[in-house]
Amino acid sequence: MLHILLMMVLIKSISGIRGTIGGNSGENLTPLDILKFTAAFGSFIKSRFRGRKVQFVVGRDARISGKMVEQLVVSTLSGLGIDVVNTELSTTPTVEIAVLESGAQGGIIITASHNPKEWNALKLLNEKGEFISAEEGGQVLEIADNEDFDFAPVNELGEIRIDGTFIDRHIDKILALKLVDKEAIAQAQLKVVVDAVNSTGGIAIPKLLKALGVENVIELYCDPTGEFPHNPEPLPEHLTEISRVVIEEKAALGIVVDPDVDRLALVMENGVVFGEEYTLVAVADYVLQHKKGNTVSNLSSSRALRDVTEQHQGAYFASAVGEVHVVEKMKEVGAVIGGEGNGGVIYPELHYGRDALAGVALLLTYLAKKQTTLLELKKTYPQYIISKNKIELTDTGQLSGLFAHIKKEYSAYPVSTIDGVKIDFEDGWVHLRPSNTEPIIRIYAESTDKGKAEDYAQKIIDLARKFLQDF
Repeated sequence: MLHILLMMVLIKSISGIRGTIGGNSGENLTPLDILKFTAAFGSFIKSRFRGRKVQFVVGRDARISGKMVEQLVVSTLSGLGIDVVNTELSTTPTVEIAVLESGAQGGIIITASHNPKEWNALKLLNEKGEFISAEEGGQVLEIADNEDFDFAPVNELGEIRIDGTFIDRHIDKILALKLVDKEAIAQAQLKVVVDAVNSTGGIAIPKLLKALGVENVIELYCDPTGEFPHNPEPLPEHLTEISRVVIEEKAALGIVVDPDVDRLALVMENGVVFGEEYTLVAVADYVLQHKKGNTVSNLSSSRALRDVTEQHQGAYFASAVGEVHVVEKMKEVGAVIGGEGNGGVIYPELHYGRDALAGVALLLTYLAKKQTTLLELKKTYPQYIISKNKIELTDTGQLSGLFAHIKKEYSAYPVSTIDGVKIDFEDGWVHLRPSNTEPIIRIYAESTDKGKAEDYAQKIIDLARKFLQDF
């Protein structure tokens, strides 16, 4: 893996405004930056709903800086004359649902998702509880650059109301889904281990499991202190403890979520990680047995979803990476299930957002009804291996030249340039693209053989190394 000195720590993308806390304004996510971008987004939404009283929903994960950022965000919105429903500690999918439930015109989720505790971010939602588009994001950034804000006079400040009921309401909506069967889950008498990385999943996931009738829950790191006990990205190398506990406790499975609970990873009964890529595959397999239709995932997700979709006589479609792109494609093709290979499940019958709680409920229903285990279920799917790598960047100006160089080198193969460069081979693929959440290039490769996947990735890494060094 190639590492180049990391310089940039404030990132503006379709995933919101993300950066490290502290440091210099304009280079990190400082209080001034939080105020500026909150004011810009609030002003943007007000301009879309002129003549109407605007309301926002705000929520946060449990990371250490969350309360500080929350106070700045809520106060700034109030200063714009916007009413605020503050859900305080919550999850990303819960806030998305809360926007819809409350009839709000916008929402802000304060979370840096899988990033370490030094990071935080503002995720921006429209009135549908969905992430704003790239075009809309560009308008927000323009307002921020121009500091084009019109704050309210004292008699028109927005009202702030705290409402901590939305996680329970979120769970109620999940229990009401036709494909969720809490009686079947309860009868299965599952023992489950949960690792919520000391964030808000520690509130939501045990509460959901209890509502589903799972009585035997072993909680690991479910105290929402924001002190992450390990790297919060739910990758196998970070999940050694829950893997050990699943074996020791003879549990049916382990459930792992990231700090804002939009990604779901699973540990099989033998302590081996099920694979983030297969979370969506398994849930889609269950859904497609009951709802015929199409599926969508992003270009960096496993071919296994395509294979399973076609087995159920559906059509598979790929989008650029990023939840907003997946949602756009799902709506375009009428997908009944979709998401991303990072453990993100999007079930439109509930809402258009990655939702680990929905993923848990659907998956446990499937296991209970099928009377099987995760290990046995995994054996029924096409077995692909993904190699995930990254290159840190100092200059994004290198990217267009690098992508053109890679495309030329692989011109004999099918190449997609929807998002970076993806090369398809008969037995696999490799995808090179800039991250939406970190100043890095991600290089993912997949094949039916681990060695082939790593070889595909390494060849691209070597080409990138040479190009970047010569740039």
